Amino acid sequence: MKKILSLLIVALSTFSCSQAQQTEFKEEALTNTMKTAENTDITFQEILKKYEGKTIVIDVWASWCPDCIKGMPKVKELQEKYSDVTYLFISMDKNYEAWTKGIEKYDVQGEHYLTSDGMKGVFGKSIKLDWIPRYMVVDKTGKIALFKVIEADDDRLIKTLEKLK
Repeated sequence: MKKILSLLIVALSTFSCSQAQQTEFKEEALTNTMKTAENTDITFQEILKKYEGKTIVIDVWASWCPDCIKGMPKVKELQEKYSDVTYLFISMDKNYEAWTKGIEKYDVQGEHYLTSDGMKGVFGKSIKLDWIPRYMVVDKTGKIALFKVIEADDDRLIKTLEKLK
């Protein structure tokens, strides 16, 4: 019986730890170089520094992603309701031209950056990216307040933004 109880405790603690939300970006994410809309290099850490003191919604997306495009109306509703928040769009597009055409085609309003190595690259791995769109919220202190949701109207996203008002 003690053995079963011990195994149960280990299993529960492992599961609960794996479900813990990441509250800080890993060093490899922070030092990852991205492209600006002006086609210049910038690290993710520099991007976060630009919006220091603001609540940030990060939308990880790509112009080739049907779920991302389908979710854009929900993002626009979120932007209307929470207009004081900075919306940071990080694209997983494969190249600069496709990315900038996608921004224009889908009228994506916000701050735009392109990853250098796609979903399975350094940034994607560091945020455990397994699906796009992917939404994250960073609070005014730079901590991750919400690590992962895949719908712009997810209750957890709304509750997080309400809490950070």
